[in-house]
Amino acid sequence: MGALSRPEEVVALVKLRVAAGQIKRQIPPEEHWGFAYSMLQKVSRSFALVIQQLGPDLRNAVCIFYLVLRALDTVEDDTSIPTEVKVPILQEFYRHIYNRDWHYSCGTNNYKVLMDKFHHVSTAFLELGEGYQKAIEEITRRMGAGMAKFICKEVETVGDYEEYCHYVAGLVGYGLSRLFYAAGTEDLAPDSLSNSMGLFLQKTNIIRDYLEDINEIPKSRMFWPREIWSKYANKLEDFKYEENSEKAVQCLNDLVTNALIHAEDCLQYMSALKDHAIFRFCAIPQIMAIGTCALCYNNVNVFRGVVKMRRGLTARVIDETNSMSDVYTAFYEFSSLLESKIDDNDPNATLTRKRVDSIKQTCRGYHLDKSPYKPILLMIVLLLVAIIFGVLYTK
Repeated sequence: MGALSRPEEVVALVKLRVAAGQIKRQIPPEEHWGFAYSMLQKVSRSFALVIQQLGPDLRNAVCIFYLVLRALDTVEDDTSIPTEVKVPILQEFYRHIYNRDWHYSCGTNNYKVLMDKFHHVSTAFLELGEGYQKAIEEITRRMGAGMAKFICKEVETVGDYEEYCHYVAGLVGYGLSRLFYAAGTEDLAPDSLSNSMGLFLQKTNIIRDYLEDINEIPKSRMFWPREIWSKYANKLEDFKYEENSEKAVQCLNDLVTNALIHAEDCLQYMSALKDHAIFRFCAIPQIMAIGTCALCYNNVNVFRGVVKMRRGLTARVIDETNSMSDVYTAFYEFSSLLESKIDDNDPNATLTRKRVDSIKQTCRGYHLDKSPYKPILLMIVLLLVAIIFGVLYTK
């Protein structure tokens, strides 16, 4: 009944289903490209939908960039690989992408298939233009080195948290900005803004994935910084237990507040984009991130299961994000949702409100131009004016 009560989401879901079917029919005939685009759909359906809107050359480059980094991430995430084996693979991964014969079996399910048949990704990579290849190589080298560093190092301080997120996501922002520039469609964005685009997504994922990461087999791999969580518990796993719910939620809110600091940089980055397809490619995940932050904030279910946006709402975001005005409206409304959940007794309530207010202020003028409530507000104002004149006239 949930979808039926939101007919606008039903329409968006149907459009999304049709688009997904079209993508399957567009998979290239060459074996290596067929593998790449088929694998992209299996490891990230939403990303596969958005990437299809890019021009052919850029689409191929972004597809391979994503799969290379997904493979690198699979090595990092596989806790069964001994450190002495994992670290050299991460450090040398940028060389392996030039080797059509290289592969390394690790990961599970679709990720294992990606790693076992990585030669297809390398073959496709070698067909990209030199500018794309150099950008992908540089980011893979820097990311692999950063991941290797944190295999041997815990995320202790907020500084460590920023550094780790930079390596695994901020560098993705750098890489995408370089690919857009190499395609000749965008100016090269400042690194600080590219970094924030990645950090906002990564921090949101780290927050949302607490339970999955803490229960990782054979051992947990956590990225919540000790400097923050130690204010609320002696051990990070304590948040799993119901008796610690109050402190768990306070820690969660602290981390969401930390993530919000990147939102305005993201808005600035997106407002400078010129190509419509690139704009949508960048904007949709950022709206999903601010939406997920709003859902996770003050929500104990983060420690009980999976918290994510409804499929219908996700479909609407994908269908309706077409302009910067749409982005401002979404950021304003999700920020307002988060604001409505702030508890005055939360230790970070004042700081959270400050950051939400700052986001809303940036969006406000654009939001009000599009808001569905504007006609209603105008009618109320006119009615009040009529009442005042009526009172004055009777006097």
